[in-house]
Amino acid sequence: MNSSLSINNAVERFLLTVSQARSENTTLTYGNAMSHFLSVLEENHLIPSETPSTNLTEDAVAWMISSLKDHAPSTERLYLTAVTRFYEYLAAENLSSINLPRVQMLIHQRARRPGQRLPMFPRDNIDTIVEHMVNLDYSNFESPEEKLRYLRDRAFLITLADTGLRVHEACGLRRGDIDWNEGKALVIGKGNRQAVVRFSNRSMQVIRDYLSARSTLDGSSGKPLASLPIYARHDKGAGTKVKPITTTTGREIVAEWVKSILGPEAVGTITPHSFRHYFVTRVLHSSGNLKLAQELARHKSIAVTQRYAHLNDDELDRGYYDIFDLSKRKTDE
Repeated sequence: MNSSLSINNAVERFLLTVSQARSENTTLTYGNAMSHFLSVLEENHLIPSETPSTNLTEDAVAWMISSLKDHAPSTERLYLTAVTRFYEYLAAENLSSINLPRVQMLIHQRARRPGQRLPMFPRDNIDTIVEHMVNLDYSNFESPEEKLRYLRDRAFLITLADTGLRVHEACGLRRGDIDWNEGKALVIGKGNRQAVVRFSNRSMQVIRDYLSARSTLDGSSGKPLASLPIYARHDKGAGTKVKPITTTTGREIVAEWVKSILGPEAVGTITPHSFRHYFVTRVLHSSGNLKLAQELARHKSIAVTQRYAHLNDDELDRGYYDIFDLSKRKTDE
């Protein structure tokens, strides 16, 4: 055991390992957490310039938990995760005698649980985007490439809205994945789980429109049609090759059309995952069937789906006016 290393030095070494393995944002969060942790130690008369000791285990964790009660539960969880990783580092490097199971149990027993956030997204704006893509006249596009990009983007956005596919799942679709007679596709989803995804008649039609316009390009690719991507690149880098779009391109497609249809101020308010929220909410509001929504969204836990089972604004309006404003209710009726 290295008894000469101070707590400060151990924290510095720990944060260095974090910076080498994690993102810049994660490193910054861990740095803030460990700075707070060192302050807590000083406030409780454990000097960070001293060496790690058994006091650093249970007492320090309890102090840390107590100091975070005025913070948001999510912040508490992030900071305690950083401290837990620090203890794991101390144990792995043999810098202190750490009873890791005890530390983890203490955090589990005393820390708050972050509240479940309701998925927030501008549903009406997604309605506007989908309607715009369905009705836009593409006959006047100047070049075949521009027409192909529009047809691809239209198919991509409507597919996201009508299937609940995650962006990486949509980008990874191949022609052979879709059963064109049944309107279904077999995908490998989150957690490497295989699942069946269903396509609406509308989404199948716009995909067919796009692939029909792309038929010459696909036919000259020299590859089996089933192996080709549903959504392909149409840029100078791709040339005449049929290459799949990346998730980055998928996000850019959403951002570009949000800007074009809703204006620059709306950029960032809608992401590819917003379309998944939109899909789940539509299923729930149309069917009222939580289990159906869970299965169609492929949520492993129904608790995730339950976050969507909240009243929409129209239902809230009707309920409010029924109770408090009879004249408004009669006007609406």
